[in-house]
Amino acid sequence: MRVALFVTCLNDAVFPATAVATVRLLERLGVQVDFPAAQTCCGQPQFNTGYRALTAPLVRRTVGAFEGYEHVVTPSGSCAAMVRAHYGRFGPDAAELGPRTHELTEFLVDVLGVTDVGAYFPHKVTYHPSCHGLRLLGLGDRPRRLLRAVKGLELVELPGAEECCGFGGTFAVKNPDVSAAMGADKVRSAVSTGAEVLCGADSSCLMHLGGMLRRQAAPLRELHLAEILASTEEEPWREESGR
Repeated sequence: MRVALFVTCLNDAVFPATAVATVRLLERLGVQVDFPAAQTCCGQPQFNTGYRALTAPLVRRTVGAFEGYEHVVTPSGSCAAMVRAHYGRFGPDAAELGPRTHELTEFLVDVLGVTDVGAYFPHKVTYHPSCHGLRLLGLGDRPRRLLRAVKGLELVELPGAEECCGFGGTFAVKNPDVSAAMGADKVRSAVSTGAEVLCGADSSCLMHLGGMLRRQAAPLRELHLAEILASTEEEPWREESGR
């Protein structure tokens, strides 16, 4: 099977290890991964802020970049949700990309039909489900099913897991005090689990929470689910290689 990787601009610029891990994981499962170089921002920040006219060229560019691919896979629930839930407002060509776009855990469970991906991660982990994954994509228990199948991983439930972490894209810029308070609540809950790793499937949420964790010198770190699933006994994840 051949797919296109929709890496997202945030992963490309800030979290390249997540993109590399996604490719490693998919290739280990026998998937051929292409990276269409024409891709750029999907337009989500502009769209969410109300700049629809500025969003349209980014939508057209994204649609063109992924033309001809049966499956487009992204390690970002929010960007997948942008394409699936909102591209239809920009015409039939844009709407057609939606059904072909899959968030990573959806692709693994629904398209490839796997939950045990052969991963090894001997750490205590708690999982934060992002708002887009919960409410727009309906990811349900897919991420947890994948995590439970990881050898050596101890999964502990996050209190108040379904509460927003406070990032919300431009919400964090427009409402910084509210955003920081919501993030502090989420961090407090994560620390209370005794986990070593706060895992998520959206780098934007992890960026927000990771910054708060580091400022507090909290005893756990953030990590994208793709990096956990890409880790094996032969090639384990290491702190120094994960940054």
